[in-house]
Amino acid sequence: MLVGANSCDSGFEEVNKNPVLATEIDPIYLFSNAEFSSAIATQNYQMQIVQQINTPYTGVVEGGNHNALSDPNSNANFNSLYLQNGPVNLLTTVIAKTKDDPARSNLYNMSRIWKAYVFMVLVDTYGDVPYSEAGKAFLEGINLPKYDDQKVIYQDLIKELQEGTKALDASKPIESGDLFFKGNIAQWKKLGNSLLLRAGMRYSKIDPSTAKSVVAIALDPANGGVQSSNADNAYIAFNSTFNHPLAGYFQGTERGNVYMGKAFIDFLKTSNDPRLKVIAIKYEAPSNPLATAGAENTTPADQDGMPYGYNESTIVNAPGFPGKIGSAFKYSQINRRTLGKIDAPEFFITWSQTLLLQAEAVQRGWSTGNVKELYEAGVKAHMNQLPTYDVLATIPAASQDAYITANPFVPAKALEQINNQYWISSFLNGSEAWANFRRSGFPTLPINNYPGKDPSVKDFIKRLVYPVRERSVNEANYKEAVARMGPDELGTPVFWDK
Repeated sequence: MLVGANSCDSGFEEVNKNPVLATEIDPIYLFSNAEFSSAIATQNYQMQIVQQINTPYTGVVEGGNHNALSDPNSNANFNSLYLQNGPVNLLTTVIAKTKDDPARSNLYNMSRIWKAYVFMVLVDTYGDVPYSEAGKAFLEGINLPKYDDQKVIYQDLIKELQEGTKALDASKPIESGDLFFKGNIAQWKKLGNSLLLRAGMRYSKIDPSTAKSVVAIALDPANGGVQSSNADNAYIAFNSTFNHPLAGYFQGTERGNVYMGKAFIDFLKTSNDPRLKVIAIKYEAPSNPLATAGAENTTPADQDGMPYGYNESTIVNAPGFPGKIGSAFKYSQINRRTLGKIDAPEFFITWSQTLLLQAEAVQRGWSTGNVKELYEAGVKAHMNQLPTYDVLATIPAASQDAYITANPFVPAKALEQINNQYWISSFLNGSEAWANFRRSGFPTLPINNYPGKDPSVKDFIKRLVYPVRERSVNEANYKEAVARMGPDELGTPVFWDK
């Protein structure tokens, strides 16, 4: 019997190994997945706070439209970015796997740069968040990570951006699996510096000295420069199989409930902005937009944005209420043939945004250059970015020039004009549009005085609250963060928004 038992064990391990199953994953696949999964749906707060997208409805779509608490919508950034297969965990794993591998040094430093982007979004949204211990459940068994001070996180992000960008080396192996630039080192250096510029400008209200020093490093040509064309834009190109995160919102069951914000439409109309014609549309009778698109009206003068401060019942009392088509409202919506397509790209950091931040830096005396030229180039860069959505969104050069001529740069209003254009340039990039609105104070938007708004909101929402699940599962660390940061409320500002 003993001899028989021994013979049964012979070759046991070998026979139970799958000869075609990978035992190790190339970290570039984790990295590209982190890039892809950084595109998340952030419409119910961010884009509504800056009054670009609106809905009057309560319930599952409520949030920024009513300055109200809604956990399913406020937790979107937190849950998506900290997800097991989300960017934080993936990038933390890539960094751990490549840190001591000279052959993967470019991937290591690209991951440091993109991790900085992800955590800028998290800090800008919530304030204090898990950082130093985040993404280490599998690596180190840390299942309940502590929350780090948001000021300390930003300081480390700036360090990571500087070091990671500087260490990129075109003479070392190129990571062609990168979704943004196929590992092009020159473009990654530009991306790192452009993100560093963005981070530096966050300090403009609270610490101009730090802002100036960080901006100087970001704009120093010796460090690789910043984005210099739309070819340098960091974005994810979706398709008919892998749809944009907002595809269901603009094309699916919610499409008849989502409208363009009044402030955004009015601003574009007042300045005769040629972008209005490709961004907004009215789907008119005889069809009901809840079921079909209906007749398409893109005439700029006919566009009508939905005002804030109303719900589905009281909106009929809004000044100039345009009426209804069936159960839908006759307000403008996003054009589903252009920017609202299911395969629309998701932009993270663009040349237009970078040019406008450069213009502001020069205006503030933190850099050298021609403010007017940078401003106008930033406006045109965004107009020339739009065909990436669809050829129908092309703005002819003559129309661009006519817009610049009709809306000339005025030095006395430089900061207002620059940041108003940043608002337009960041359309559909909700997190960045909201962050820059808080930082700069522009555009000047009407306060949303919805009767049932959260009492902590005095004018505009300053941050989003932590997920309910996080408060119960990671209770001790949550309470420590709130004690340091301030109340876990919509009205508590993040550190740079003072």
